[in-house]
Amino acid sequence: MKIWQMLLAALALLVGTASAQANEAAPDFTLKSTTGENLRLAEQRGTVVMLNFWASWCAPCRKEMPLLDELYQRYKDAGFVLYGVNVESDTAAADKLLEDIPVSFPVLYDPTSKVSKLYNVDAMPTTILIDRDGSIRYVNRGYRSGDEEKYRTQIKELIRE
Repeated sequence: MKIWQMLLAALALLVGTASAQANEAAPDFTLKSTTGENLRLAEQRGTVVMLNFWASWCAPCRKEMPLLDELYQRYKDAGFVLYGVNVESDTAAADKLLEDIPVSFPVLYDPTSKVSKLYNVDAMPTTILIDRDGSIRYVNRGYRSGDEEKYRTQIKELIRE
């Protein structure tokens, strides 16, 4: 096999892995929150969960945070929870951002990127929706104005199931 064929095969494998997340069981994890409390994903079984992986240096993340907070406020009483997962090794920048852009949803720290790797996070932000049975249903990479409408549609669909 020639080198370019091996590279294409490796690339196909990587692309297949990255896109194979939807409809798979969401990997369980426990992370510390901004309140110091440890939160575990498995404890949310029976609830629709949104994981939003973000970083303080990410301009689209900053823009989307207030919009995500609106979604959280609107649907939290309907069986929906949102975890903001900060991916930076130094949590001080995240804490500073949260002073400037406060949110009411739980924010978790992933300083070793262990959870980010479990979810194949390769873009900032990455937003994942998990159904009540614990399966990944939607993977949204990046953020553009208007994406919150797509999130709203996805959340409503999963809440109604």
